[in-house]
Order: sequence, then structure tokens, then C-alpha cells
Amino acid sequence: MEIPSDVQIHNQLLGMKGTSGRLLQIADGYYELICLVGGQSHRVLLPVAGTAVIRRDPEVKTAEKIEIEL
Repeated sequence: MEIPSDVQIHNQLLGMKGTSGRLLQIADGYYELICLVGGQSHRVLLPVAGTAVIRRDPEVKTAEKIEIEL
């Protein structure tokens, strides 16, 4: 995933279910994100272990087949 990147954030502890945000970096077991909290933009640190971050833009499909050598 490219950084920075627009993402959807899922974190059960804070009740985030697809909250829009911007991933700034991943460091020391935390995601550093900017997201709206109470209608205002805040910088937050969320633990990697309890948070799912999904890139907002889907991957582009390619017509090429990828071969993996074993």
C-alpha cells in the first residue's frame, strides 16, 4: 500500500466501521492516521493488532497472467 493513502478504517474498540481516513505511516506497531472525530480532523494512532485498514481505491485488474515458479 502506498503511503500516504486514502483508506477505510475498521476498529472495534472505537466503533469505527469503514470510517474514512488517510494513512500517514506504519511504525512501532501502530498506524498513524488522520480521520474525522466529532466532526473535526484529528491525527490518531491505532494499534495494528486491532485495526483493519483498507485502501479506498480498488486494485486495477490486469489482463496479464502472473506465473509463479516453484
